[in-house]
Amino acid sequence: MLLGLRLIFWLGAFPNPDEAYYWLWGQHLDWSYFDHPPLHAWVQGVLAALLGRSHFVLRLPNLITTGLLFWLYWVICHQLYGRQGHHAFWLTVLLVLTSPLFFLFLAMAWHDHWLVWFGTAASYCFVRFLNRDRASSYSWLYATGLLIGLAGLCKYVALFLGLGLLVTITAQSRWRSLFWNGHLYGAIAIALLVMTPVFWWNSQYDWHSFQFYLGRSVQAESSTMNWFGPIGFGLLSILIFGPIHSWLTVKATQQGFTSSFGATYQRVALTLLGTSSCLLALLSLWAPVLYYWNILAYPLLLPLMAGHFLTPQRLHEVRDRRLLNTTLLLGTGVATLLVFHFTFMPVSALISETGDDDTRMVYGWQPTAEWLKREAAVFSEKPLLLTTDYRSAAALAYILNDSSVLSISGRIDQFDFWYDPVNLDGRDALLLGDEWHPICPTHLAMFARTDSPTAFAVQQLGQFIKQYTVIRGEEFRAQGNTADPFDPEYPLAFTSDGETCVGASLTGGR
Repeated sequence: MLLGLRLIFWLGAFPNPDEAYYWLWGQHLDWSYFDHPPLHAWVQGVLAALLGRSHFVLRLPNLITTGLLFWLYWVICHQLYGRQGHHAFWLTVLLVLTSPLFFLFLAMAWHDHWLVWFGTAASYCFVRFLNRDRASSYSWLYATGLLIGLAGLCKYVALFLGLGLLVTITAQSRWRSLFWNGHLYGAIAIALLVMTPVFWWNSQYDWHSFQFYLGRSVQAESSTMNWFGPIGFGLLSILIFGPIHSWLTVKATQQGFTSSFGATYQRVALTLLGTSSCLLALLSLWAPVLYYWNILAYPLLLPLMAGHFLTPQRLHEVRDRRLLNTTLLLGTGVATLLVFHFTFMPVSALISETGDDDTRMVYGWQPTAEWLKREAAVFSEKPLLLTTDYRSAAALAYILNDSSVLSISGRIDQFDFWYDPVNLDGRDALLLGDEWHPICPTHLAMFARTDSPTAFAVQQLGQFIKQYTVIRGEEFRAQGNTADPFDPEYPLAFTSDGETCVGASLTGGR
């Protein structure tokens, strides 16, 4: 049933706004991007060029990385548990699919599924290196460096994996001599070399991407400590990873292994968990820390957690079946709710007409696109399609298969790097906004003339979801003080999140 739910989501759910955003990156191939490194966008671009645009193609990489991850778990379980490896593997698969964190992040066409695959493979290679005679196992160390570099091409949080592996070396006296071994630094050099595209892109754009992440973390403006930050981060992590999964993690620390591989694997897994979790908890004292930044702390733990249910004397008997059934029941319930929420109807819409704006934006794009086509029919030439936020621009670009759709907002995003004032200046446009990211007077001032706004309400199964507003504008002014979105004089004066007009917005309610 869990696999069936995953397939329903993969094939049926319209792209989450960020999924569409990253798909659009693939239509503008570059060395890297503002929000994240480039590997996921490269894959999306190649697949779209070869196979076209569809939900299946969009999420085909998820199917590939999930298959690779499960294959690696098959290898790990057989090395950890020997004759019980087959049984341990299926328990591990069940634990993966019943964790809300992994059910969601391995299903969405975000960067995270690549990150999890490369990060888990890198950790496994590192275990193999530490567990063998070093003179004959340096290939495992260099493979670790290569895979960490590839994880770094997915998301910057791969840094926590690298730090965790270094802490693993530091924590054991028999491994500390590696710091005087040139091969370790060779592996680090490989990781950095693989990430060359990220450094190159940032050097071309004033290090914007690095500044963005430093600004939201270590350079946060708040000068006071948030003592509840670590508590909130810890509790949310436990909830999203899964309360039973978190309890099984505690049990995994008490598990004993007689084999050298098992003991090394357990030490590396627990050190990665402790290092990453402690660093992020510490960071949460000063800046907001998102629970999924810690996603690489968990993958090695799942085969260890499976060991709780194994009975040494009987190969195919499950111990603590009641707990296993509870895990399956809770996981299936959460997975069903997530699939319903993202595929059929946002649960929030059944409770209130507002709230959960991110999920509401998943729905209604086909009728919205048809409405915009009718609005565009009054122009003598194809107009620019502009929106007030990167999410709506990406979703609109995906549904229309049109990579020229552009967001103009007060928030810096990847669209600002595609902003070409020479080609945009003087063109007529349709500007789409909503209550979350409204059309403001400053938007209107970027046109020579604008018409009165018209509205369109999105419904799903007869239930109101949200309302969009569109304005027809003539002669977009993309020169002068509107020519550079990075200029302090750029006129779109919003709050830092780009969600509030300085003056009254033109996007009204229903």
